[in-house]
Amino acid sequence: RADVKMQHKQLRVWNLKLSDAGVYTCEYGPRKVHISLHIFKLTISLDGHFLQNEVPELILMQNSSGPLPDLSITLFDSNNNRVTPELQNKNREKYVMNLKKLEAMDSGTWVCHVHSDSPLINQNISFDVKVLGFQNPDLERKYATVDSTFILSWHLNSQKIKWTEGFRGQLNWKQQENANAHELLDFNVTAQGQLHETKKTSSLLFETPERKPESTIQVKLPKVHFNHSGQYQCQLEYQGRHAQSKIELVVMKVSANPVGPLSRGANMTLTCQISGPLPPNAYLRWERVNGTRMDIKNSKKHEVKLEVNISAAGLWSCHLIEDSDRKISLHYYVEEAPVWINHVIIGASVGGSLLAFALGCLCIISGISSHRRRQRAKRMAQARKYLLENKTCQCQQ
Repeated sequence: RADVKMQHKQLRVWNLKLSDAGVYTCEYGPRKVHISLHIFKLTISLDGHFLQNEVPELILMQNSSGPLPDLSITLFDSNNNRVTPELQNKNREKYVMNLKKLEAMDSGTWVCHVHSDSPLINQNISFDVKVLGFQNPDLERKYATVDSTFILSWHLNSQKIKWTEGFRGQLNWKQQENANAHELLDFNVTAQGQLHETKKTSSLLFETPERKPESTIQVKLPKVHFNHSGQYQCQLEYQGRHAQSKIELVVMKVSANPVGPLSRGANMTLTCQISGPLPPNAYLRWERVNGTRMDIKNSKKHEVKLEVNISAAGLWSCHLIEDSDRKISLHYYVEEAPVWINHVIIGASVGGSLLAFALGCLCIISGISSHRRRQRAKRMAQARKYLLENKTCQCQQ
């Protein structure tokens, strides 16, 4: 592991080990030169290959012929940001540190800076970190409207970081947190970076687009239904370890009661509803386009359903607003009933009133006639009784 270049008075040693530390003496004639070799060894867990949200363990060891110094250790990530490690074990021979939870953007070359005042040491030790994961956040919320077309995407960073080992994964969907998950598709990525997908049988009607960016998992909902809402989780697996990214899909729908044209003087109820709970800083709003402030109604905190009673036709819009930002809008056009329909309705109303009045009069007349007939029958019965009683008396005489 070593050779000597006499011409330059050089000793070259390859693959240094901690045991190579010590004092090296060069003798040339009567002259002697002593050099103390201080050796550091830096190792990182899992050979520097991690999944997002994993916490690496870093071990720094040192050896020297003299007393070992107390080291000050500073870390810089691939973006040259200073990272404060969590020191798990410290003695002057071995420092064990835990780093932060890794994100996909942390891939690259890190630097460990070692400092000592006595003896004076300022040494940078570089090491590579590869973090396999998604360029999406761990959890993000997406919004869609009923009957729209929507595409959910997860972007793998495997090609970007030149990941050279195969891995696999799957995409699941569940409508609620505690509901059973439905497997939508399986996928695997080869060591050469080729992505292969297998669609699974599911009650959810979806497509996998043929044309899409490289290293991207996509699901296309050609016509969004209200019950397509829920959590879509993309999970990858490497050497028995897992990383995942979730997209929560929130769906909005609107409806009217009664359905149809709005007649003059009539009322209609518009309902706007979303499929999931809202964050504290979000709310629903109904408003009439080109209307007044009186045509605006906001939901209360955490309300997922907003109703508004209207008497004015036109275009009404329901907005989901989060931090003063309109995340999604859905429109409902309330048609005004034609004039002839209003006349028909008025005529029908008047006709109905007259018919009811006529029926009432008939009922009264009929009731009076019935009462008179009953009275007349009662008087005739009394008369017959009287006559019978008189005849009986005459016979007895």
